[in-house]
Amino acid sequence: MHENSPKSLRQHLLKQRSAFAAEQNYAQIQANLIEHLNQLLADQGDYWESLALYWPIQDEIDLRSTLLSWAKNNPDRSLTLPFARPDKHLNFYQWRQGDKLLPSKHGVPEPDPNNAARPPINPDCILIPCVGWSSSVVDGKTRYWRLGYGGGYFDRTLAELRKKNPKLVCIGVGFDWQKLDDAQWSAQTHDEPLDMLLTESELLR
Repeated sequence: MHENSPKSLRQHLLKQRSAFAAEQNYAQIQANLIEHLNQLLADQGDYWESLALYWPIQDEIDLRSTLLSWAKNNPDRSLTLPFARPDKHLNFYQWRQGDKLLPSKHGVPEPDPNNAARPPINPDCILIPCVGWSSSVVDGKTRYWRLGYGGGYFDRTLAELRKKNPKLVCIGVGFDWQKLDDAQWSAQTHDEPLDMLLTESELLR
């Protein structure tokens, strides 16, 4: 059973994710999740010109090679990585394999915002790693929610970007075992919902 405070819950989940990544069947679980991602890209990838990924840290699943393949299939497609602003919002800059990245204060490799060859882009789709996740029914519709690292960067950014682009698609990336019930954690009023949730079992919409 997870502790009730968000901080201790995150610590427990991150420790559990580290142990999970060391298990023998982890490679197959990763492959299953990436298979669902490939199916999503085959079904909907032509609708997106720019897709935001994350640089994996702390045993987050690595989707880079899959997304690089998606981008290489069409010269009009681009990948972006987030850059954390001092006001705790994110900007997204174009990223290509081999680009030099800068370490953020959180230890996450980020694009150089002063690199004129890599312009800022508002992505059409954002993939967001989850520390934990939950679902709830709102007005007869199932919504999915992300428990992150606690900084609030993605929630602030999604609220801002959705005003500019109502068609923005936000996809959480996690594992089945990370699902939380209301006794463990529930979304707050400032939390932004996810449009989809990708796990090793399925793509939840």
